[in-house]
Amino acid sequence: MSDVLRQRAEDITITGADLQAGQVMLTPPICTMGARAHVTQYDIFATLGNGRHLMMGDDPRLPKMSAQPRLADFFRQRFVPMVANHLLHSASLARKKGLDEKVVIACLLHDIAMAGLITSDHGYWGAQLIEPYVDEEVSWAVRLHQALRYFPDEAVGYSYPEAYIRYFGEDYQPPDYLRQAYDGARRHRWYMTSRLITVNDPYTFDPHTAIDIDDFEDVIGRHFRQPKEGLGFDNSPVAHMWRTMIWPRNSL
Repeated sequence: MSDVLRQRAEDITITGADLQAGQVMLTPPICTMGARAHVTQYDIFATLGNGRHLMMGDDPRLPKMSAQPRLADFFRQRFVPMVANHLLHSASLARKKGLDEKVVIACLLHDIAMAGLITSDHGYWGAQLIEPYVDEEVSWAVRLHQALRYFPDEAVGYSYPEAYIRYFGEDYQPPDYLRQAYDGARRHRWYMTSRLITVNDPYTFDPHTAIDIDDFEDVIGRHFRQPKEGLGFDNSPVAHMWRTMIWPRNSL
């Protein structure tokens, strides 16, 4: 992980005492399902007023982002450092092999949802997040890598990851919708673009690998259309998703 990303991780490791007095944060419902807080968290509304308010706008625990944030700003200021480093390492592997730049940018973005938004169905969320800004082949590859990673392709040297046995258990089987997605992807003209994400998707997370997002400035410039208004402010169909990462604890 680059020194910049490492520093960012230190910057945002703080305690609740750093919140302004009277600021109250709501936990997103998707994070409380199955817990008692899912039933009780909105009881907090009865405690508001007299200087006690819901958090809106900038979270004081996070670095303030640019008025026109670019992709690199999210890597540095919002993404989970371990996942950001994983993406940089994946893209670096693809580039060292001399693969097409569409594969390189797909590797750089394939787990972007896990880095800053949500883990469940991360391939689908990630593809939607980048769709207005990349070639259709790239977003397709990001979406389908979620299914392909569960299924070996010995022709390109891809085996079921040993790490998945540790992560999910020996008896885990992917759900039917991913099996169906895999079957369809195998027949698609962009199959290999997505498959090469899995081939260059390292299942080790080395925090000492020194790769910086700036090392990919040229690839991003050619393959990621950065809106002049900034990500989150271009009125695209996914602008709200980028704004959610800018202001992740907005109550409404």
